[in-house]
Amino acid sequence: MDVNLLEVEQLRKSYKDAEVLKGLSFTLARGDVLVVAGPSGCGKSTLLRCINGLEPFQSGVIRLSGRDLTAPGVKWTEVRQKVGMVFQSYELFPHMNVLDNLLLAPRKAQGLSKSEASARAASLLERVGLKDKMKSFPRELSGGQKQRVAILRALMMKPELMLFDEVTAALDPEMVREVLDLMLELATDGMTMIIVTHEMQFAQAAASRVLFMDEGEIVETSSPDVFFTFPKTDRAKQFLNIFHFEKKERRH
Repeated sequence: MDVNLLEVEQLRKSYKDAEVLKGLSFTLARGDVLVVAGPSGCGKSTLLRCINGLEPFQSGVIRLSGRDLTAPGVKWTEVRQKVGMVFQSYELFPHMNVLDNLLLAPRKAQGLSKSEASARAASLLERVGLKDKMKSFPRELSGGQKQRVAILRALMMKPELMLFDEVTAALDPEMVREVLDLMLELATDGMTMIIVTHEMQFAQAAASRVLFMDEGEIVETSSPDVFFTFPKTDRAKQFLNIFHFEKKERRH
């Protein structure tokens, strides 16, 4: 078995004349949690979408379990069964209840029987305390509940790698915690993940490695202890300083 689940080499992506990924290279070991941090517009979400085949790119290589995903004949519908992705928007089907949302992909893509898929769904829903919402429709759920169902929908495929793209950005603060707790539990259980987030406290708790990007490039990569305590570059120090506030004296 390969130690590295994912290998990215010299990945370049442009939109017309704007190069948004400038030769990115990194590896991800099985069981690692990579948090990708950086300012808005630096290419974090584009990176995830390239890994999952949702964005074409101009050059570079992406390997999953040693398989070159840029080779001719790669079927992305099969790749996406191994690479789950959760977006900021929940993308749940509004006309389907929670259970049917969870059953659709494994039954169609993996050929699971309804009873087998239902048992898998019930187990996941119970794990996150949502089994009583099985017959509810998305409109009847809170934002945090919808996002947890979206995560479970990806987990229904039993992926090797999970990609999370700012999944708490649209949530109220109280709902953010319930989603982050689930992601932290997945990390503890050994799920290999790449997480794009601005939740720096969560990143420090969940990450095994932090990759900091700016203007389409990897500025630095290190352990969370090093990155959040002793960042190597001035750009990372400047970015992290945004999250610190000092109490000021009141004006009289």
